[in-house]
Formats: sequence, C-alpha cells, structure tokens
Amino acid sequence: ANLEGDALHSLRSNLKDPNNVLQSWDPTLVNPCTWFHVTCNNDNSVIRVDLGNAALYGQLVSDLGKLKNLQYLELYSNNISGPVPSDLGNLTNLVSLDLYLNSFTGPIPDTLGKLSKLRFLRLNNNSLTGPIPMTLTNVSSLQVLDLSNNRLLGAVPDNGSFSLFTPISFANNLDLCGPVTGRSCPGSPPFSPPPPFVPPPPLSSPGGNSGTGAIAGAVAAGAAMLFAVPAIAFAWWRRRRPQEYFFDVPAEEDPEVHLGQLKRFSLRELQVATDSFSNKNILGRGGFGKVYKGRLADGTLVAVKRLKEERTPGGELQFQTEVEMISMAVHRNLLRLRGFCMTPTERLLVYPYMANGSVASCLREHSPNEPPLDWPTRKRVALGSARGLSYLHDHCDPKIIHRDVKAANILLDEEFEAVVGDFGLAKLMDYKDTHVTTAVRGTIDT
Repeated sequence: ANLEGDALHSLRSNLKDPNNVLQSWDPTLVNPCTWFHVTCNNDNSVIRVDLGNAALYGQLVSDLGKLKNLQYLELYSNNISGPVPSDLGNLTNLVSLDLYLNSFTGPIPDTLGKLSKLRFLRLNNNSLTGPIPMTLTNVSSLQVLDLSNNRLLGAVPDNGSFSLFTPISFANNLDLCGPVTGRSCPGSPPFSPPPPFVPPPPLSSPGGNSGTGAIAGAVAAGAAMLFAVPAIAFAWWRRRRPQEYFFDVPAEEDPEVHLGQLKRFSLRELQVATDSFSNKNILGRGGFGKVYKGRLADGTLVAVKRLKEERTPGGELQFQTEVEMISMAVHRNLLRLRGFCMTPTERLLVYPYMANGSVASCLREHSPNEPPLDWPTRKRVALGSARGLSYLHDHCDPKIIHRDVKAANILLDEEFEAVVGDFGLAKLMDYKDTHVTTAVRGTIDT
C-alpha cells in the first residue's frame, strides 16, 4: 500500500470530475507518480498536485494531510465547496496553497499557522467566514497573502508577517476592521476628527486685580489650547491617513514609499547593502546591467540589479509605471520584485537572492566535485519555466512578453524550483520610446 496514493485516491473519490481530468488516477497502481497532475521527487514522494481550473466540484478530504512532502497544492478556479480541512496544517513542507476562486465555506483553519515554509497563501474569492487566525502571523516566510472577497470578520492582525500586507490582501470583507481596512473595531476609538476649536468668551471684571488675574488665566488657557489642538489634529490625521502609494520624488534621499508589498529603497540603503556596489559582490552581468549580492540591515540577502541606460527627461514617471506593472505579476515561478530605487542618476531593482544561481551557471559552471543536475530536476525546472512564461504571456494582466528568455534568466531557488527572471526589463529599458515597436529585443546568451 502507498499512503500518498491512498490519500489522493480518497480525494478523487470525493470530487466530481466532469472532464475526466483524474482519469489516470488508477488506485491499482501503487505509485501515484505516474498519474497526470501529480509531481514527485527522486524518492517517489508527492511534492505537487496541480488541479487548477479543472471544473472539479465536491469537497476536500482530511487525508490530504498525509502528503507529508507536498510543497504545492494547486486547486484554484474550481467549484470545490465545504470547509478547508484543518489537516492541511500537517503539510509542514508546503510552500504554496492556492484555493482561490472556489466555494469554500467555514473558517480559515488556525492550523495553517504551523506551515513554517509557506510563501504563497491565496484563499480569495470563496465564502470563508470567521476571524483571521492569529497563528498566521507566525508564518515569517509568507510573501503573498490574498484573503479578499470572502465573508471574514473581526480585527485584521497587524503584527508579525501581517505587518507587510496592505488593504488589497483583505478587500471586500465587509466585517473586517482595523487600521488596514480603514474601519474601526468595536470597543476601539472611532476614526473621527477632533472637535473644532472655539475661543473662550472675553472676560470682564469690575475690579482691577481680579480682572488682571482672569485675563492672565485666559491667556494661559489659550496658550495651552494653541499647542494642544494642533497636536490632537496631527494625531487624528496620522490615524486616519490612507495607505501610501509610491510617487515621483526627485531627491536622492527619498522616504520609504510602498506600493502593495513593493518597497522603495533609498540609494544609501542599497549602497550599504552591496558595500558601495563592490566588484566582489557582482553576481552577474547582462544586457540590462550588473547584478550585485546585497545584505539588508535586517540580514536579508537580496540581488540588486543596477540598470544601465542613458536617462531622458520625463522618464521617471514611466519607469515607475513599468515597475508597478512588473510588481503585479505574481506567480510561484516568476522572480518576485521586492523593491526599487530611483534617483536622477540611478535605476535599481531589488529581488530576493536565489541561492542556486541560474540554470546557465548550474549547467556550465558547477564544480567537478559537485554532481550535475539530474534528469528529474531538469524536468521540474523545464516545467516550472513553462508555467512562469505561460502566466506572463496568457494570464497576467496586462500581459507581458518576456523577449529575453535564456538559461541565465531562469533562476533556481533553494529547492531548485525554477523562477523566471528579467521579465519586463526590455519594456523598462524602452521607457523613452512612445511608439509601438515590432523589433526583436533581448540579449544574446554567450
């Protein structure tokens, strides 16, 4: 018997499959690695189940919690109903949980807070109810969270990993409250303006001394109000001001500005991270510029791409527009843009550091003492690259044509998962062009 095969067969038995997507899931075969939409590692353990947009309906089963090595559970865009099984909290190797665009009901299981490797959690467009579990704030690896378009209620946590997320992650949940939603929670001070300042009436007194004392008291009270009212107004403004989005600021030492989960770095911050763009930190050179390894103040490793291009007047706003476009392309097989820096003389993009480099470096530059990539890993890399490009070309809004696909632009994370990089950069480098171009763009991989 195979526990993973039994768990997947239990799932198949509980789902209706009008398009026979699960036809190959034959329970007489001991090894589920031969089934379509199932991916295994070298040890024949199931690491991925891809059943997105398959017209499935029915309910999930608790047996899914037996897939101990599962990293990706993709069940989006179906019509699966019922609760999200709490047993999914047993999938401690899970990296991506995509259950969006279904009909799930009930609460979000607090057991999901045990998924210490989870990076992508998308539960949007369901009918989930109840509060957001506080346990999710403990998932420090979480990079993308989408709980929008549900029926969640209560306060949105603002500590831990949730401090990174913006109103987009929680939109269209009418009973959620807290600063990120702009709605105050019951029992907390409402977001209301301070009362208008009304000057005290003039005081009169028949006696000189008593009149002088009254006037002195009024002056003191007025002075106190003069300082108190602006402080109250400033505190009220700080509490109710809307989420900041990035905008064009020409100075080199700009304040931090965010767009969604995108951060605007200062040039000094990136200079410190890369040791003033030292040659010893160069990870690679390409047609768009050099890439440097950097370490941020919190210890996070990043890759900083320093774009090379002659600056033209009016290009700043267009650059920011294109950066915004790239940041909205979110997929597990796309290199996530973490932030950017723009000054009158510099354009820099900040990405997560990829521990295993690129496909090109793995194939050409590996040490003789290191084994080459095995064929199952190469197949997984090819499939991941195809998924990333397919999302860019067919599903991203707006669609992005890569125009520079090569082995050096397919990066590998710590799990040797393929991540497509440098998409949209050809567009970024064309910001001074205002006409539509049909020329072939890209670089030659030598």
